[in-house]
Formats: sequence, C-alpha cells, structure tokens
Amino acid sequence: MTQEEIRSLTKSRWGVLIASCLINLCIGSMYAWSALSAPMADALGEAPQNLAIVFSISNAVGFIAMIIGGLLNDKFGPRWVMFTGGVMFGLGMFLCGYAQSVTHLILSYGLCLGLGLALVYGCTISNTIKFFPDKRGLVGGMTTAFYGISSVIFAPLGTAMASACGARNTFKILGAIFLVVICLGALIMKTCPQGFVPEGYVVPAAQSGKQKVDKTPTEMLKTPIFYVMLIMLTAGGTFGLMIISTAKTIAEKMVQAPTATATLFVSVLCLFNTAGRLIAGTLSDKLGRINTLTTALLIALGGLGLLIGASATTSIALFAVGVILIGICFGTFMGVFPGFTTDQFGTKYNTVNYGIMWIGFSIAGLAGPSILTKTYESTGNYTTAFVIAIIIAVVGLLMSVIYRALQKKNM
Repeated sequence: MTQEEIRSLTKSRWGVLIASCLINLCIGSMYAWSALSAPMADALGEAPQNLAIVFSISNAVGFIAMIIGGLLNDKFGPRWVMFTGGVMFGLGMFLCGYAQSVTHLILSYGLCLGLGLALVYGCTISNTIKFFPDKRGLVGGMTTAFYGISSVIFAPLGTAMASACGARNTFKILGAIFLVVICLGALIMKTCPQGFVPEGYVVPAAQSGKQKVDKTPTEMLKTPIFYVMLIMLTAGGTFGLMIISTAKTIAEKMVQAPTATATLFVSVLCLFNTAGRLIAGTLSDKLGRINTLTTALLIALGGLGLLIGASATTSIALFAVGVILIGICFGTFMGVFPGFTTDQFGTKYNTVNYGIMWIGFSIAGLAGPSILTKTYESTGNYTTAFVIAIIIAVVGLLMSVIYRALQKKNM
C-alpha cells in the first residue's frame, strides 16, 4: 500500500466505525425481546414463557450465519453480506407482525431475524476491528456497546408503541425502519486490506515478533486454548442471557415489581450491559483481556448471590443491584471477546474464527433461558437457576486459570 492509501484509510476507517455502530444499534433491538414478547404473547393468547424458545433459537442459530458470513466476507467483502443480513433482519422483524402462532415467530424472529443478525454482526465487529489494530479493545467495546444500548432505547419504545398501535403493528414498523437503515449503512462498508497499519501507529515489538498469530480456522480448532476460551464465553453468556431473555417476567414474578418497574429493569440491565462493553473494552487494552474477564466473573458471582437473596426476600433493591452486576459482566464478555479472539488468533481469518468462537454464545443462548424456564416450572422459583448459574461462573473462573497456564507454557 502507498502512504497516500494508508493515510486515506486511516481517516475513512472512522466512517466504517460509525456506520457499524449505527447498524449495531438496529440489530441490538433483538435484546428488547423481553419487552416486546409480552404484548405479542397477549395477542397470541399465549403465556409469556412459551415465547422464550423464540429468543433462544434466534441466539442459537447465530454461529451458523457468522461462519458462513465470515467465509463470504473474506471472499467478497462485507458490503453485500451485510446488505443481505439487513434484508433478513428487517424482513424477519416485519413478518412477526403477521404471526398467528409461536411457530410463526420461530420462523420469522428465531430463524430469519436471527440468521440475518449474525450475518451483519459478524461483519460489523470483525471487519471493523481489522481497521483498528491500535484500538482493538476500544473498537470492540464501542461496536458492541451500541448493540447493547439498543435495548435501552427499544424496550420502552416498543412497549409504548405496542400500547398505542398493537404488538403486530410495532413489529411491522420497526422491521421496515431497520431494513432501510441497515441496508443503507451496509453500502458504506469497505474491506480492510490485509496487514493494514494506520498512519502513525507502530506495532509493538512484542507483537510484531509473534509468528503464532493469523491462524486459519483449522489451526485454531487444533489449539487447546481455543476450547478454554470457548467454555469461558459460554459461561459468561449463559447466566447473562438467562436474565436478559426474561428480565421483565423475573422482576414481576420474583419481587412482585409493577409492570412499569419491571420494564424499567429491562432498560437498566441493558444500560449496564452497554456500559460494561464500552468500559471493559477500553480497560482491556491496558489491563489485559484475561484480567478483565476474570474480574467480570467475580462481579457476576456477587450479582448472582444478590439475586438469590432477592428471591428469598422479594427485595426490589437487591434485585436491582444484582441485575446491574450481571449486566456489567455480560457486557464485559461481549465487549472484550472480539479483541480477545483477534489477539489470540490474528486478523487475517478473524471473521470466520470469531464466527466459530460464537458457538459458545449460541450454546449460551439455548442453555441460559432453558435452565431458567425448566427450573422455574419444576420448583416454582428462580433460586435453583441462580445456583446453577453460580456453578457455571465458577467453571468460567477455572477456565481463566487454565488459560493463564497455557499462555505461560506457550511463552
């Protein structure tokens, strides 16, 4: 690359970042599901917990589209992959407005929207990070923060719209808006040239001398450290999605929160989820990814303990603090893992590699809500689910110890 091309990309990369953030603001509306599903359940004559499977499937199918999208991105660039994903996401949301059954929602929201989201998300995160080798934590935090803060906006907005014009019309309106915004944003995207180093940035000697980076997906899958990281991501995602998927229902049933307060908890959870992504992503550039993730797991243990206390005392205050801590932890994992994966396996195959790593999040998307729903059905309370979540968090901490040992061995 010529110096002029490097200078141009160094400036234009910020436009890619801004577009990625706005697109993620749209697709992050998926996490407003706990607010949108309640009025849709009423419209269908279903119990709210019967719709939890829709959210679980939309998370579970993500890694498939992220891997496929990563392969297509590496071959054709991110623009048309994201455009296709934007059409699927918006159309999936729009078609929810015609749902007459849970099965219809599974097809439209769970599959069409879920697959479209993953096509888009894989590109906005992985492609944008390639433009910022000097700020991976910050950029990973920013792009995922907009993804997280979306629910702070769309949870109350969706509730208000559903009250004003009905659940079905809300899905139609939002779907049409998201389709247009995402597809327009996709047209701004560009491919980051291999080996791009922004003007003025000097690659640290410790990094430039490492030849273990830029592992192919096959090479990554042969390394023990990949599976340690995968289990860590699964752990951090499981108890986070356990709470996020049904935060409003948990608040109403566990601490008898009024509907307005329960809806507020959804926004509070998403707000601190967003803060965790942005702050932890930035801090991880200085403190290290594994140190940041370990701290998040310790915070999660405290949050889950408070939720158990809230369950026993029906204390709204304990519930609020517990939810805040879980939101911070979940956000930390989402904000740090893109850079964590890139640091470990390199940038060249990062779009596909991160898609494979996303299998952990997909497992979490199935496991978290399922554990919560099944334990509540069998016990009539949420305590057992929170105890299981604590065990999962401890497993995550154990993985962080093993990760450090493997890293030390490979040095």
